[in-house]
Amino acid sequence: MKIAYLGLGIMGRPMAVNLVKAGHEVTVWNRTAKSVEGAKTAATPAEAAKDAEVVWMCVADTKAVETVLFGAGGVESVLRPGVTVIDSSTIAPKATVEFAKRVRAKGAEFVDAPVTGSKVGAENAQLLFIVGGPEKTVEALDPLFRALGKKVIRVGETGAGESAKIGMNLMIASIFEGFAEALALTGKLGVKPEILVELIENSMIRSGVTDYKSKFVLKQDWSANFPLRLMLKDIHLMLDTAKDEGVKLPALTEIEKVYQKAVAAGHADDDFASTVETVRGL
Repeated sequence: MKIAYLGLGIMGRPMAVNLVKAGHEVTVWNRTAKSVEGAKTAATPAEAAKDAEVVWMCVADTKAVETVLFGAGGVESVLRPGVTVIDSSTIAPKATVEFAKRVRAKGAEFVDAPVTGSKVGAENAQLLFIVGGPEKTVEALDPLFRALGKKVIRVGETGAGESAKIGMNLMIASIFEGFAEALALTGKLGVKPEILVELIENSMIRSGVTDYKSKFVLKQDWSANFPLRLMLKDIHLMLDTAKDEGVKLPALTEIEKVYQKAVAAGHADDDFASTVETVRGL
């Protein structure tokens, strides 16, 4: 299949690599010049998408998706019936619905398919796809999703994937904040972090978040699997969406303050696990 892959960041690049490995004809584009072995490289999103059957995006935020689709040199200019646009970015659900309308006005289809599984999941084709879009379209895309992930869950119609994704990231931020605060408190009381992690791993409070992040925390390795600045971006998506819907998120409102302090301390490009240091210093 001819695929245009747009966005070669921490998640996008290994996803593009795995599409090449799966035997697809891939053309890539990135805002700052990057390449993928076995794929063609395009100068603009429109050039990448010109002959593509599927246009797949994984970029930083809502504005970036809008620019890639509808800005100068954007995908919109070459959209045609039969093309499917897949967005694996994490963006505002309302914006997703609007972007889909504009894509469909060109006769193309649109599926929101954000992912979870972090950098390792992307590299090992073990992502979970959280999908919103027409059922038949999602079914037709299943072989592509399976080439990159371990499971595909269709949540509902357009925008549902993004809606579920920000809810999941809300839980990730909240669970990790509890872990960071527990480390801060028990550390002051003389409990070794290795012992606390062992207790967590053998109790009902064990979670995928602590399983994945604890090994980095114990080594104080803040290399970015999920950059703090992107989690903060997602926190703002959650808070803005909640405000629009009249939902109160009191715990997340306080967590956002921790992330702002972490950015001010120079951790924006570190993994969000580095908020452990910020919590210890409060």
